[in-house]
Amino acid sequence: MSVTVFVPRDAAALAVGADKVAVAIEREAKARNLDVTIVRNGSRGMLWLEVLVEVRTKDGRFAYGPVKSSDVAGLFDADFLSGASHPLCHGLTKEIPYLKNQTRLTFSRCGITDPLSLEDYKHYQGLTGLTKAIAMTPAEIVKQVTDSGLRGRGGAGFPTGIKWKTVGDAEADQKYIVCNADEGDSGTFADRMIMEGDPFVLIEGMAIAAIAVGATKGYIYTRSEYPHAIATMRDAIEIARKDGILGTSVLGSAYAFDLDVREGAGAYVCGEETSLLNSLEGKRGIVRAKPPLPALEGLFGKPTVVNNVISLASVPVIMDRGAQFYRDFGVGRSHGTIPIQLAGNLKHGGLYETAFGVTLGELIHEIGGGTISGRPVKAVQVGGPLGAYFPPSLFDTVFDYEAFTAAGGLIGHAGVVVFDDSVDMLHQARFAMEFCAVESCGKCTPCRIGSTRGVETVDRIAKGIEPEKNKALLEDLCNTMKFGSLCALGGFTPYPVMSAMRHFPDDFAPATPLVEAAE
Repeated sequence: MSVTVFVPRDAAALAVGADKVAVAIEREAKARNLDVTIVRNGSRGMLWLEVLVEVRTKDGRFAYGPVKSSDVAGLFDADFLSGASHPLCHGLTKEIPYLKNQTRLTFSRCGITDPLSLEDYKHYQGLTGLTKAIAMTPAEIVKQVTDSGLRGRGGAGFPTGIKWKTVGDAEADQKYIVCNADEGDSGTFADRMIMEGDPFVLIEGMAIAAIAVGATKGYIYTRSEYPHAIATMRDAIEIARKDGILGTSVLGSAYAFDLDVREGAGAYVCGEETSLLNSLEGKRGIVRAKPPLPALEGLFGKPTVVNNVISLASVPVIMDRGAQFYRDFGVGRSHGTIPIQLAGNLKHGGLYETAFGVTLGELIHEIGGGTISGRPVKAVQVGGPLGAYFPPSLFDTVFDYEAFTAAGGLIGHAGVVVFDDSVDMLHQARFAMEFCAVESCGKCTPCRIGSTRGVETVDRIAKGIEPEKNKALLEDLCNTMKFGSLCALGGFTPYPVMSAMRHFPDDFAPATPLVEAAE
């Protein structure tokens, strides 16, 4: 009887030798005349345990990690194929506290299934949401998504149902569904994990969106830096076409929908929806002035739904389990679950899906295990390179959109990057301005010129040149960028700069020696 062993094909696992581990297991099994089937699954998201090898037993799946190729012979010697004890054994995977305490809805299959097995996907409730959607009217689908309280998981937090209704009500001969998979924020990897570990859920979510608004064509726009995600999505799309999930008749219905993957060239600003649309059209990726909104005049001037990967991947569970089921998770106006990505100086970095309502302190100390360096936490940046820095005094902030806004921050794509007390916040403020200067599309003056002047101003503060006067100038510059920029790149750059200056004033003393961000 064959024993099934799971070795992740996720990029995070590949980076630490997953392919070598898979080869070593195959070689060792053959040498010992053992019947072993290796399944290349997605990642469970416990990145400090990668390569996380799992073995299916009669009692469930047992986890071993982090496994190196040199550990494989010892695992066989210990009879790991039966779930036996070993220094790298963590027992039943589902009982590992980091995983057990999550509320996995969007990521319910990630790390469990073979990403390119439709049989696996259907076994774990895949396509149930799409099947139910086909039996509903487009208006009923939109209402279900609206009633669920789903908001954009890419950063803006805009209600998904309202966007869909706008596109659905628009009159046009062609409409589009565009998935914004241009995941460029530091410390974020949820989109990549879905595309690599459960690609059919994104395809299903986009197909449901298409039926809801009357679109027949879709595009997944992602970064060229994601080769594994691109390859997996393209393979999954081809499989979906052959199985009748995509094409002229979606699951045998009267609805037609097909989609393709498009690679961006790596511009951060193309994460902004209008820049993304310009890039998709083959133009330079620069921001468009609004109005008109993309929902009315988007891709090629046609009504277009632009949603983030996680937003679209959350739709199938809403259609399957119902709006109220999803809405009951969370707090306040933040409904459902959010995949939080824990990174930086942290013992237990990885993906943690939970309902809105957990505090920042719980995420860092209880779930993340504190700093890997053992030093005290000094600052946490939430929301990517444009997110605010939170000091320990704000660690009781609840993870929801309104609470973060009230605290002067933003959730963004829910990336959490932790810094210990060795970080210099003046340098972090300088990096934010320098990042904006490098990544600006140049369309508007506040972003293009303001960021460059911002770097110069921070440099003068660091050198002790009229520090108080230049701090006041930096604040004035930030206000100009915040309220005068066309998009969030220039508009949100003040968040890390001003929060660093407000919460860590000692780091803006003139004695601080400047270190270039590139170092």
